[in-house]
Amino acid sequence: MRYVSIADCLMIAILSLLPVTGSADFRVAEFSSRDEGLLLTLSGSNTVGGALAPAWARAFLQAKGARQVTTMALTAENEYRVVGRNSEKLVFIDIRAHGSSTGFVSLENSEADIAMSSRPVKALERDRLLKLGDLFEAEAEHVVAIDGLAIVVHPENPVKHLSVEAIAGAFTGDIRNWRDLGGPDRPIHIYARDQKSGTWDTFQTLVLGDRQLYRHAARFESNDELSDKVAADPGAIGFVGLASVRNARALAVHHGDSPAMAPEKLFVATEDYPLARRLYLYKPTAATHLMADEFIGFAQHETGQALVEEVGFIAQTPTEIAVVHQAGPEFYQMLAEYAQRLSLNFRFRPGSAELDSKAKRDVKRLADYLKQQGKRELRIQLVGFSNQKKDSSLADVLSRLRATAVKTALFEQGVITESVMGFGATRPLSGAKNGNSKNDRVEVWLYPDANTLAIEQLKMTEPAVSNSPLLKLANQP
Repeated sequence: MRYVSIADCLMIAILSLLPVTGSADFRVAEFSSRDEGLLLTLSGSNTVGGALAPAWARAFLQAKGARQVTTMALTAENEYRVVGRNSEKLVFIDIRAHGSSTGFVSLENSEADIAMSSRPVKALERDRLLKLGDLFEAEAEHVVAIDGLAIVVHPENPVKHLSVEAIAGAFTGDIRNWRDLGGPDRPIHIYARDQKSGTWDTFQTLVLGDRQLYRHAARFESNDELSDKVAADPGAIGFVGLASVRNARALAVHHGDSPAMAPEKLFVATEDYPLARRLYLYKPTAATHLMADEFIGFAQHETGQALVEEVGFIAQTPTEIAVVHQAGPEFYQMLAEYAQRLSLNFRFRPGSAELDSKAKRDVKRLADYLKQQGKRELRIQLVGFSNQKKDSSLADVLSRLRATAVKTALFEQGVITESVMGFGATRPLSGAKNGNSKNDRVEVWLYPDANTLAIEQLKMTEPAVSNSPLLKLANQP
């Protein structure tokens, strides 16, 4: 924890040069008399396309004035058409949900307007699609929901939590009996998503790494089908999206010695949960497609985010949550006594103090949230964390640097925050093998005026950092 107001001023001046964008106010335009036929095609993730995208499509058509809106299954499995009437004309949106990778192929082949994905676009996919615009840019990449990758078992399995390493051991076949994981003497049966699935890509990245899935694992295209099979098999273990736990039971998960976290709302929304992931819509930027822009805006807006919650994912709408058990340094634990945590974390582009595409939109979301009745008088405390560095003081500086980047972005939206806190690498969420960019983050805490003195005294408990490391860092190219 650090308290250096001069350093805050210095970093605000430096970071004011970084670009920050937010989503503009949004309204759906009613259909014109010329609108008819196929309006949009969405292709890709079964996680997004199974229930969420059809729900968005139905609400979107209704918001634009369509009547008699229904969803019909097409001939191929996991393909749907959402159709309605614009006066006497049919209007419809097609959805093909065969896995995240198929969405980017569809964009490349001009077979879709929007790609649905349960993972970020890969560098090779982005390079292949550069003729359509840069999918790494915020204008193309749209985080529309947060999902937790749930590790599911039979509801009567006595095992309550597992480490990421133990989960990997089970799915590679290195661990083949539940007794080795604290359960009964029973063979482990592996259930996994298919090769095209973004759910599989996420699991491979966050859990398996370079290791291979057990060759006798059963594979499924559908999350729901996989979960139902697990719920019926006492020896089963599988992984699904959060909305597909159904009658199975989700385990709590942890990295190393860190506390086990269940896929609960706060931990998933803030992406603290080890297997949290983002759900995306990607739209090429090289050509204008007003209907696609409007659809994505609708998904990001209040109505679209309400549907995210209704379907079973985690919306990006900020929510204040009281934290009962707070892991981390003593001073950080004490913060929970005086403040409530907001259900979003700000994260950054890899190796940078620049906000990532989701964080840039979250700046606007947070500013709008604080303008609501009853929120205007709350004080905002930003708390930064960093990856482990050889020099712990550098980690402290970087954690403050990131918190100050968020402070600057909020200031540009007219939001004044308190002097930042930085806890360095004291509360890692993941290790080097498991996507340690999760550790570079900024939390948001809110508290009333009555608790201001207690918070300020908390900040002054430890000695301040000298200005020299900050000045040295600021002068680096």
